[in-house]
Amino acid sequence: MRLPRIFGTSSFRLALMYAGLTGFTFLLLFAMIFWSTTRFMRHQIDDSVASEISEVITDGQSGEAEGLRALVQGMARHPSGFYYLLQDAHGQVLAGNLPATEARTGVREWGRPHDAAREPFAGIRGQGVTVSGDYLFVGWSTYQLREMEEFVAKSFLWVLGASILLALVGGLLMSRRLMKKIEIISRTTRNIMEGDLQQRVASHSTGDEFDHLALSINSMLDRIEMLMNGLRQVTTDIAHDLRTPLTRLRNRLELAQRSHLGEASLRGTLVEACRETDVILHLFGALLRIAQLESGARRAAFTVVNLSEVLGTVAEVYRPTAEAKQQHLEEAVAPNLTVFGDRDLLTQLFANLVENAILHSPCGTNLGVRATHVEAQILVYVTDTGPGIPEAMRDRVLARFVRLDGSRTTPGSGLGLSLVSAIAQLHDATLRLTGNDPGLSVCVSFAPA
Repeated sequence: MRLPRIFGTSSFRLALMYAGLTGFTFLLLFAMIFWSTTRFMRHQIDDSVASEISEVITDGQSGEAEGLRALVQGMARHPSGFYYLLQDAHGQVLAGNLPATEARTGVREWGRPHDAAREPFAGIRGQGVTVSGDYLFVGWSTYQLREMEEFVAKSFLWVLGASILLALVGGLLMSRRLMKKIEIISRTTRNIMEGDLQQRVASHSTGDEFDHLALSINSMLDRIEMLMNGLRQVTTDIAHDLRTPLTRLRNRLELAQRSHLGEASLRGTLVEACRETDVILHLFGALLRIAQLESGARRAAFTVVNLSEVLGTVAEVYRPTAEAKQQHLEEAVAPNLTVFGDRDLLTQLFANLVENAILHSPCGTNLGVRATHVEAQILVYVTDTGPGIPEAMRDRVLARFVRLDGSRTTPGSGLGLSLVSAIAQLHDATLRLTGNDPGLSVCVSFAPA
């Protein structure tokens, strides 16, 4: 893995940003420590100098000039860490171990004095006062202060350099690790693009963001594989289901073309041809409707729907059809059940279920439409006591063109339950097919509005 690629990764740029942020944070910390430490040491020097000046003035015979001069001269001969200067109003040095300077009162600093060779220091910090017309200055070497400032500055530079270096090294290592994981995902996607839909991104079960990404990608790939398999199946089933009506249509038209039919016979042939064409158009219309529902295009028109009214209407419309087949349709729907959805689509969903139950159940069958509110769900059941659906086929019949009649000799396109499944998915509802002992029970579970 080449280093230039690592340098161009977002993780390395993020590491650089963190390194810069770390450096800026250390700079602020250094400034605060440097200022606090030097300020404390200067206060210490100023307090010591002020105390020494007070003692010198007190011991100098209450400020008399000759006594103060002798005291300062004696203290200057015996080094104690302090520096002294006593000069008259004309700038003439009277006593001490410092050269003459401007008679400025208050705290002050100056550079290296004339006898600095006896001690390595950078300068003097002290305080000057006026005593009986003379100028007295007492100071202390700032050598330790400068040493401390230099030590803090050097320490800061070392720590700053080490932290930035560690941040950069960490960024390189992290970028290398991320690029390895990303390369695994890229390699998998390239294999899939080449046609191997069985490939999946490896998951290490660490629970990190790459595992979440791998699970999402694998779920997407599972969905794509399912759709591709479904597309192949749909293509095959469309060819199979359309071949019969198209063949009949062509045979009738060809027979009409070759035969010398009268007007009545020709009209009958055209009626049959139109009927076959309607079957084909109905098939394509159902496919387009399922595709529209699966795209979620109708979700924008959702409103609060009284599901109790929808179920009551469906039961009322199909009761005469059931009675004509000597079937008994029972309705038990709780009042005021509301869901968020499309009223027309929900009507079509339950109409398809009731119509399937009537169509595929023999005479004398008991049918039922029940709905109730259980905990945080609205459960709707459409049941029958007919032959039912084998357990192995209950999931398959929801796919397009899947029919229990494998020979396809009975009317139907195998799209009714597919349309029901698409409408349920659009409404985030759960569709379950279970046995009714005997017969079939279809349960649709909604979230209440």
